[in-house]
Amino acid sequence: MKVSFKKQMKKLEREVLLKSADLDDDIEDFKFEVESFNSKDNTISISPICVRCNLCYEVCPVDAIDPSNIFKQANIKDNCVKCEICVQSCPISCINSINASSIIEPNQKEIGIDYFLNKKNIPHRTIRLRDISIELKGCTSCGHCTEYCPTGAITLKPTSFFKDLDDDIVLDDEKLYPTINKKICIGCGSCANLCPEDIIDLERFTGPIINTKELILNQDICVNCYLCEDNCPVEAIKLKDGKVIIDRDKCIRCNTCSDRCPVGALKIVDLDKEEFDES
Repeated sequence: MKVSFKKQMKKLEREVLLKSADLDDDIEDFKFEVESFNSKDNTISISPICVRCNLCYEVCPVDAIDPSNIFKQANIKDNCVKCEICVQSCPISCINSINASSIIEPNQKEIGIDYFLNKKNIPHRTIRLRDISIELKGCTSCGHCTEYCPTGAITLKPTSFFKDLDDDIVLDDEKLYPTINKKICIGCGSCANLCPEDIIDLERFTGPIINTKELILNQDICVNCYLCEDNCPVEAIKLKDGKVIIDRDKCIRCNTCSDRCPVGALKIVDLDKEEFDES
């Protein structure tokens, strides 16, 4: 999905002037020139359809996600390193990696800022239910488990629905209790995460991470500054005898080392779809 839009330069100029000028200044005295500008960035965002499963929080290797609860969805924190593991792992694909760019070309007939947003096509790792069960004995019939189920697999039923229960399980006839249709459950874990009594036991299969990026090293221009080793969030880079050693099994293909490298000796590149591999 691609989105583009333009902001008129007159509107931008007014915004800049209002932020730069003091209240008692005459904004007519402020002048500035427009030069060519090109900026690119990437951001990870979680859409409002988050089902509160907290799988993204569990798999994040750098603790960059605030966990969700019944009142709020998960949230990306400022220390995110854009490894995109959460994007691959979200069971309902509500986490997106978006490339953003802004361009100013003063020589154009109509000067303005062009903004471009491009959602990256990230493959999805396998998330599959193995088994799930509910210990009804501890259920308080709060209904939290059903609120965000993406497939409607968990529903509340009257006590007449439940038969052959153990003798020590006594249900209140005036309340409804949860039951799960395993045929349509995707194993996301929303119900288990939101249950305040922790009585839902979930077992799921989580497939390997798919490597969609590669870290390229140019050893010849490396200046042995140690910034990559000092800043790697998973300690996947070491300098030994004047050489950069990358532990490919540890590396999460984030942008930290490449952003810190002062000479461009490290670079993250996106792989073509046929080059993807699982780790």
